[in-house]
Amino acid sequence: MGTYVLGDLQGCYDELRALLDRLGFDPALDRAWFVGDLVNRGPKSLECLRFVRGLGDSAVAVLGNHDLHLLAVAAGNTAKHNGDTGLGAVLAAPDRDELLHWLRHRPLLHRDETLGFTMIHAGLPPQWDVPTAAACAREVETQLQGDDHLAYFLDMYGNKPRRWDPALKGMKRLRFITNCFTRLRYCAMDGTLALKEKGPPGSQAAGTVPWYTHPTRASRGERIVFGHWSTHGYAALHNVWAIDTACLWGGALTALRIDGPVPEPSHYRCRGQADPLAYA
Repeated sequence: MGTYVLGDLQGCYDELRALLDRLGFDPALDRAWFVGDLVNRGPKSLECLRFVRGLGDSAVAVLGNHDLHLLAVAAGNTAKHNGDTGLGAVLAAPDRDELLHWLRHRPLLHRDETLGFTMIHAGLPPQWDVPTAAACAREVETQLQGDDHLAYFLDMYGNKPRRWDPALKGMKRLRFITNCFTRLRYCAMDGTLALKEKGPPGSQAAGTVPWYTHPTRASRGERIVFGHWSTHGYAALHNVWAIDTACLWGGALTALRIDGPVPEPSHYRCRGQADPLAYA
């Protein structure tokens, strides 16, 4: 049985199926982990949602910022909606309610103790170890899956608060947690989130570092795999694996096999659409 972690799909359904075929993926035997952003901007968001949901217990998917954006639009918050391709097909689908309910019940963090891997979409602030991150993830998941989830989506967007404080409460706390799991790339040395930085490492503003290189990162001893960072590309360093290889933008879709002694990447190249720096 193989366990494969797959990078951001963003509607690249054909590339997903081609890569799984190349791997010889068998849902009766193998497991697929998805780092989030199943939807948006790509040509077949609806097909991606249906396929991953249809894998049942053979798949685990964490939520990405574009997945949350779809849920926010469906909840009536169109403040950040600019006609992104692919979401209309989901919202008009006859099975939209079932798909959105399934998506809303995905986690923000997945941890497999046996394999020794944690999967998130974006990043962790330096103050969190993995148990703290898991507890914070459950707070947002409880809100998403509860009766008051519409209120969350109406107040989800925003860059503040920018620094972790255990005393944070209410929507400020939930927004900070959400931003870490689904948007974080860089932070300042004091742990302040630098959410406006989107380029590859080395292009960021002075005084900020990739979240995983922070010298006092509390999660440094854990193996973490993440996506979200299309300008970053594949990398295995600092006990983390970055696997968003910009499939949507003309790069590749990457799968990382994590059940062996050494994680092994596989890539499926595809034709692109635009500059990844245009993607938030």
